[in-house]
Amino acid sequence: MAIEIKKNGNKIFAPLIGKELICTPEEEVRQEYIVHLVNKYGYSLDQMAQEVKVNNSKRGQGKARADIVIWKRKEDRNSDNSPVIVIECKAEQITIHEEDYYQGYNYASWAGADFFVTTNLKDTKFFRVVKGKMPKKLEEVVEIPNATELFDKKKIEELLTKTKAFTRDEFSKLLFKCHNIIRNNDKLSPEAAFDEISKILFMKIRYEREQAKTKALFSRKEFEDLKSAYEKITGKDSLPFYQHFFEKTKEVFKTDEIFDPNDSIKIRETSFLQIVKELEKYNLSDTSDDIKGIAFEEFLGRTFRGELGQFFTPRTIVDYMVDVLDPEEGEIICDPCCGSGGFLIKAFEYVREKIEKDVQKQKEKIKEIYFGQDYEKLPEKKQEEIAKRVDDLFVKLNFELDIHNPKGRLKTLSYDCIFGTDANPRMARTAKMNMIMHGDGHGGVHHHDGLLNVNGIFDGRFDVILTNPPFGSRVNKTLKVTNSDVPNEEKIRFYEDRYGSNYRQTVVKQLQDWATYDNGHGKSRGKALLDIFDVGAWSGLTEVLFMERCLNLLKPGGRLGIVLPEGVLNNSALQKIREYIEGKAKIINITSIPQDVFIASGATVKPSLLFLKKFSEEELATYQKITEDTTTEINDKYQPKLDELKAAFKKEEKKLKESKSAKELRELKKKYTEDVKQIEDLIVAEIKPLIKERFDYPIPVIEVEKAGISSTGAPCENELEEVAIEFRAYRKKTKLWAEPRKETQYPVDDDGNISRLQLIDGNIVSEPEIFYGAYAH
Repeated sequence: MAIEIKKNGNKIFAPLIGKELICTPEEEVRQEYIVHLVNKYGYSLDQMAQEVKVNNSKRGQGKARADIVIWKRKEDRNSDNSPVIVIECKAEQITIHEEDYYQGYNYASWAGADFFVTTNLKDTKFFRVVKGKMPKKLEEVVEIPNATELFDKKKIEELLTKTKAFTRDEFSKLLFKCHNIIRNNDKLSPEAAFDEISKILFMKIRYEREQAKTKALFSRKEFEDLKSAYEKITGKDSLPFYQHFFEKTKEVFKTDEIFDPNDSIKIRETSFLQIVKELEKYNLSDTSDDIKGIAFEEFLGRTFRGELGQFFTPRTIVDYMVDVLDPEEGEIICDPCCGSGGFLIKAFEYVREKIEKDVQKQKEKIKEIYFGQDYEKLPEKKQEEIAKRVDDLFVKLNFELDIHNPKGRLKTLSYDCIFGTDANPRMARTAKMNMIMHGDGHGGVHHHDGLLNVNGIFDGRFDVILTNPPFGSRVNKTLKVTNSDVPNEEKIRFYEDRYGSNYRQTVVKQLQDWATYDNGHGKSRGKALLDIFDVGAWSGLTEVLFMERCLNLLKPGGRLGIVLPEGVLNNSALQKIREYIEGKAKIINITSIPQDVFIASGATVKPSLLFLKKFSEEELATYQKITEDTTTEINDKYQPKLDELKAAFKKEEKKLKESKSAKELRELKKKYTEDVKQIEDLIVAEIKPLIKERFDYPIPVIEVEKAGISSTGAPCENELEEVAIEFRAYRKKTKLWAEPRKETQYPVDDDGNISRLQLIDGNIVSEPEIFYGAYAH
């Protein structure tokens, strides 16, 4: 029998105890969820209980308490048998994380329950209880059983094993099914069909975000109800509702530049409705980022494997390269050829995990302080007060992990630290979508030529660059910088606000100078793209130009990981390029990987992974001094020989001029020029190895036979994982790059306010800052 919420002034009726309670935000969530359990899952009130406590808490973990407990039947409840489901509730307005539900999880573990549920109504998660140990991380599952399914052992087992990975695979297959609906019904190419599915996904995300409280899904029925209301107001001759719905979605994502302003849905309404129906069981506002993100990435890989395969760096390579460069919180990261965003997403997730681990460590410290040895001896009322204070501190700490909190650490990572460009418009748009699906960081991605500055992507700005530039294509000598490459006044002002008042002078002026460069002789203005790079004098290969571009983008001491064709490292024709790079940066690792890894993406050359560290100012000064001293030394060594040659030449020249023997004079000059050239070549040949010897450092060269992906694209053994661990130990031991000890502390004052304090090598580098404040309310 259905039940409903009953309120009386500031009180709310609690049916499980048969009386009214003060309607606190937490109590309201609990009673709403009890109604949900009865009406949706079919549980009876006599098989449930609320506010169940136990007194054998694990020291330092706080009280074991459950907001709602569900047994298989009422007899089990009355006989103190183990419950099946334990539920913990939090107030609706706060952002929460799994580890904050420590009281309920303590109870679920102690009582031997199968399922643990966390809810604040807006966000509900289901977990499998790991028996016999306290897990570091709760193991999320898809759903809990309803009242009837509690008696079905097979169903319980199925629900306990239906993990997020299962959901991810299911979601990925579903996206591919939707793709085929469009290809069959509307006869679009794979790429165009992908664009249409992306539009529908974003319409769904937008709607479900807006309906977060009611948990209304973007279902076919919901759509048809909205359409009916729309047509009553506007009439059937107006813009079709699904096009109108897309217009609203474009408006919401306008500042993200995901969709072209003139874009529309390119499929018929029947196809649109079929896809909405297929996707309706997933709430994309609720679905966790790793399910959405990885499923979307797999779908991308299958869709673009052929023609656009070069835009996808295999996941095992991305993971290894990010691991080797080990980006830290606060470091600014870029990929100037970002393709579908693989490197940027991994870097974002990698640093996000470090932030999440640090916040979790801070919560453990708080628990140690408040739930110490004396906690159990305190009166229950005092214990409740302390638990409430701990909860309050956790809520405040969680604002660090809220992507919408302008002062939060995650927002800073997402908005200020991740940048990328791609010259292909579809790929730039796809990278943004991919990043949104993975939890954000998309704001710094642009459709633009990666060889030129745009937005926050300019010389000397980045700590870490990870990239896989296009191989084998050449930049045409006639390609010039034009006025279209210069940002308009509105954008310049926006960038000045964001990056400082010197942005116009240091970034924009350079582009303006190149765009108006006078080529003389009546030729059109604009500097040739090749001429803005030193290496452009030797090669027009895109991979070569991007090596210089990346080094220019890095700060002194910055780190670069780049995928290159092996020929760049051993082809004699590119020797000058290698020498140029070695005069700008240290090689910190060369990893040769099997060609198999990239065959599935359509590549035909054997790749290598090159890792560089741009010289610090000190290293650059040392290198320049060694070069200068060595050059002087070798020049001095050969100068007597050159002087001797010159004296002999002058003497012989005088004789031949007197005898007026023009032919012999020409031959003498030719012989003298050749002899001088021979000595100059000797000088150069002697200087180079001597500089290398005097500016010597070890270069790890690693040959890997199996890198996680076979030539068919199937998974195989991955030696890179072990290599990454060994390299990390080597790097730490040899201090390959400066790693200041960064620390974030959270002092708490007597009023329960918590502030953020940042330290580097033990020294405070920031004023204490409240990071929630107005945003929290």
